[in-house]
Amino acid sequence: MNLYIAEKPSLGRAIADALPKPHKKQQGYIEVGNGDIVTWCIGHILEQVEPDAYDPKYKKWQLDHLPIIPEQWQLKPKYKTKGQLAVIRTLVKKATRLIHAGDPDREGQLLIDEVIDYLKVSAAKKKSAQRLLVSDLNVSAVQRSLKQLKSNQAFIPLSISALARSRADWLYGINLTRAYTLQGAKVGYQGVLSVGRVQTPILGLVVARDLEIENFVAKPFYQVSADIVTPNNETFTALWQPSEACQPYMDEEGRVLLQSLAENVIKRVTDQPAHVVETKNEEKKQQPPLPFNLSTLQIEAAKQFSMNAKLVLDVCQALYEKHKLITYPRSDCRYLPNDQHQQAQGIINHIASSNSPLAEGASNANAQLKSFAWNDKKITAHHAIIPTEKSAKNITLNSFESNVYQLISRQYLAQFYPVYRYSHRKISLKIAGGLFNASANVPIQIGWKCLYKKSTNAAAEDSKQQHLPDVKQGETLHCLKGNLLEKLTQCPAAFTDATLLAAMTGINRFVTDKVLKAVLKDTDGLGTEATRAGIIDLLFKRCYLQRQGKKIHATDVGKGLINALPEQCTKPDMTAQWEASLNAIGEQATSYQQFMTPLNETLIQLIASASSQLPTSLQGVKSTQKPAYKKRWKAKKKSS
Repeated sequence: MNLYIAEKPSLGRAIADALPKPHKKQQGYIEVGNGDIVTWCIGHILEQVEPDAYDPKYKKWQLDHLPIIPEQWQLKPKYKTKGQLAVIRTLVKKATRLIHAGDPDREGQLLIDEVIDYLKVSAAKKKSAQRLLVSDLNVSAVQRSLKQLKSNQAFIPLSISALARSRADWLYGINLTRAYTLQGAKVGYQGVLSVGRVQTPILGLVVARDLEIENFVAKPFYQVSADIVTPNNETFTALWQPSEACQPYMDEEGRVLLQSLAENVIKRVTDQPAHVVETKNEEKKQQPPLPFNLSTLQIEAAKQFSMNAKLVLDVCQALYEKHKLITYPRSDCRYLPNDQHQQAQGIINHIASSNSPLAEGASNANAQLKSFAWNDKKITAHHAIIPTEKSAKNITLNSFESNVYQLISRQYLAQFYPVYRYSHRKISLKIAGGLFNASANVPIQIGWKCLYKKSTNAAAEDSKQQHLPDVKQGETLHCLKGNLLEKLTQCPAAFTDATLLAAMTGINRFVTDKVLKAVLKDTDGLGTEATRAGIIDLLFKRCYLQRQGKKIHATDVGKGLINALPEQCTKPDMTAQWEASLNAIGEQATSYQQFMTPLNETLIQLIASASSQLPTSLQGVKSTQKPAYKKRWKAKKKSS
């Protein structure tokens, strides 16, 4: 008997629907027509034990107990799902072959693997276990996946990566939270000071941005434009490009800060010949944007509909599990496997026949086109989020579901439109020894941008740019006059849901260590697709962050905590390096031990730092934790 172990009941039911009938629904499993059985976990049904399970003395919070580093890690069944674990235990014993059907990501891989390990499955049965990767819950898609089973052994590195992440989070969170809570109490702060491997650097980004805004002083800077006329009386405007000689009077962004320097340039160039030193006229093209992964979808939904990350994830889960209109949503991939292109016409037809605003766009899509999105080499356990081969015509969606589904559908349809093509023209001039440039873009083919109102507007803006005349290198034009453009430096923008998510997914922009910055990829981030929304939500629940309209700011408690911690805990450098290492474990480029050993050593140093000084930045700061949180804190104080 084959036993399919799904991550959750909805996936289990979808798998059973694709297997032979008749079905017998039992308590916690479904028996299908050929004698195979489908069962499921209910998310994580195992969890890390509390520190006092390793030693009863850890029930009392004391600095001299830290760091707590288990020699032999232990898991325990979650109380609410003990019954389902018992069902799986019985079925595993009867099964001749196991089929791992966790979600197609790092966490999904670990979730089932740890159950198999916990139930002490024999080595032979483990070795023969297969992996079922389901990213679309519709019957036809699940049937295709059932024909493509792989050896579960090939996914063990992914599981080890998730295990290392889980243990790193436990070690970091348990030890530093206890250390700073105990130290905080000594300066009068009455609350739990939660410190996390990922959440704290994210809070640090917000605190640092708030400080930049608080200390910002606007400074004037100056540009010079030149009004140019050709012998045929055609006019255009060129912008001065300061030379190296001007650098002493410029800031790090290359802006001229000395008004008299700009005014001198104006005097020199007014009523002077302008010599054409270079002309360029290039036809350029822009490929359609890749389909969404979860983070890029959350960012776009935040920009367009002011939806926070947690709401977008919840909506995606409903579209995936309840309505079966999209593929697996917790994906970190933006590419599609080549064999998926066969389903394109069917998906396009469903969108075209719906009442969607995209119906006309779908009717004009060309399913024969194949964008750069189709690339087998970019696919790991899952692919980009796209619509499924199911029509939304007779499905009632709420406004959030409809908006997110439209975003996903539009991004998919864009793959079946021509590229956006435009002409880029540039003229470089020498006027009184100074370099001036003029450029303009002229649309040639709108292509995929017709699906995007904002992008189409951008194309329209291109057409509104100044017209550049047809001039040749060596030709002499005339500068009528120079113009002073006085501007002010702009205050850094407060984080929003969109920009905070973007910071988490492209963390290398915020890393200060130059060596580490060079190692990190543009896509290296803090947290995973599945955890980022929860981390941001947790920072609000713990009253470290607050909203002011769309803007996100740190609270006094959040600022106090960040100012109390060592810099390496508050900046993303260390955690970004760890995240890169976790990805490397999944790719078999490094080992579990190579990751955990230095982590333990760092932990010892951090606890020593916490013990050596009091968090005076929290002195006088009142705890804003919710009553339930305070209740737990009082219980811990009482036990200690």
